[in-house]
This record gives sequence, C-alpha cells and structure tokens, in this order.
Amino acid sequence: MTDPEPSRTPYVANEGPHPWRRFVAIGDSFTEGIGDPDPRAPGGNRGWADRVAEVLASQVDEFAYANLAVRGKLIAQIIADQIEPAVALRPDLISLCAGGNDVIRPGTDPDDIAAQLDDAVSRLSRTGAAILLFTGIDTGFTPVFRPFRGKVAIYNENIRAIAERHDCIVADQWALKTVQDPRFFDDDRLHYNALGHHEVARMALRALNVPNSLEPMQPGPLPPRTWRAARAEDLGWAREHLVPWVLRRLRHQSSGDLIAAKRPEPSPVIVVSDDR
Repeated sequence: MTDPEPSRTPYVANEGPHPWRRFVAIGDSFTEGIGDPDPRAPGGNRGWADRVAEVLASQVDEFAYANLAVRGKLIAQIIADQIEPAVALRPDLISLCAGGNDVIRPGTDPDDIAAQLDDAVSRLSRTGAAILLFTGIDTGFTPVFRPFRGKVAIYNENIRAIAERHDCIVADQWALKTVQDPRFFDDDRLHYNALGHHEVARMALRALNVPNSLEPMQPGPLPPRTWRAARAEDLGWAREHLVPWVLRRLRHQSSGDLIAAKRPEPSPVIVVSDDR
C-alpha cells in the first residue's frame, strides 16, 4: 500500500515547497473577496483567496491562479456555473466554499444543501486535485445572524463528514474565534473587511500546511458609543444594507446577476502589499 499524496491530505506537512502549481477558487462573495476592495486587484476586490494565492506563488515557479467565485450565488448556481469550468482548468488545488447564502435563507434545510455540496465535491475529487473546504463562521456573536447559528452548525458537521469521505482539507471558520468581532467585518455586517480576509487567509494557509510570514493585523479599538448613537447606526445599516438584501430575495434577484468571474483563467499572481 502506497502512502497518500501529500497534496491530498491535511495531515502531511509540506517539508519542502508546497506541491501546487494551479489553484482554482470556487464560490460566492466570500471567495470573490467582497468587503476587501483594492483597485490593484482583478475585479477591484482582493480577499482571502487572492492573499493565499500570493503566498503560494511566492514559493514556487510557474504558479497560476483562477477565481471563478461570484457574489450572491446559491449553491445550485455555483455548481451549475463553476464546477465544470473549474475542472476544465485542470487545477491541482481547488477551494470550494458554497451554501452560506442558502443556509441564511429562511426555510432551507442544511442537510439538503449539504447533499448538493457532496455532489459537487464528488465531481471535483475526480480531478485528483487537493480540495479545500470551508466551514461557516460561528454567528453567535452577531445579533443579526445569531438565529441561524444552529443551521450553520448542522451544515458544518455535514461539511466535515463530506471532507472525511472525499479526503478534503478543512479550513475551519467556526473555530476562528479571532474574527468573531465586528471590527473584522465590512459596513454591511455580512462580509469580511481587509482584516477579516487577512485572518481567513492565514487560517487557510495553516490548513494547507504552507509556512508563511503573514502576521496578525490588529484592529483599532472600538469607539465609545451611546445607546442613541448605536441605534442610529443600526437604523442606517438596515436602510442601506438589510432592506435591499430582503428586496432582492423577494424579487429572486442576486447581487451577482450581472457580475462575471474576476479571474476566469489561471494566470500568474502579482503580490499585493498591505501597505496602501
């Protein structure tokens, strides 16, 4: 019996340079990098996947990276629009985070969502590529999404079972307590900001066993606020972000309806500095 390939298991450390040369990222706004705007990045958003690709590219020659993720997509749309194009790019490393937009919709079943994820992972695993899956964040710290905490937890257990079944690597957002802080999120309270995406990139690289020099980025102190100021801020957030989100759901619209993938083809990675 031969030893498993180092790129197919999270339990074998990369003693030398990591083994990957072609990374394809699949998913929704989380993987597209929404909340981490950067005019120097393709599509105007950087995000955790770009940050991971920058580290991977710095350690080996002839590295290429594609990002097919599009904001607002449900898991069925991700499977329909991104799985086959990803397979056609012949990656040796694939990241997949999908189902989050489904889980936070009322009336959805996390087991049904997981069944769709299992099908997608089964198709991707036939490529022989290493597959990186993400659990969902623990939403207990935020009043807006706290009601979905139980569904996220159930979906996460399904993700771990899928990873075990298909020999995937798991990047565990649920255990990433650092980001359970409003200072790591964009003004919409849904997407990570640059601080959050940076921490997720550090966590993903740990899951991949890739040594790196990324240091924690410390958020500034929370400004003191009166009860009145906090309520005014909540009302402003509801007007600007919550109401449009609800209206899109009622109209069966998505924020990504007219958006194309920011990196549809594997291409070399230019390292972007955090010194802006």
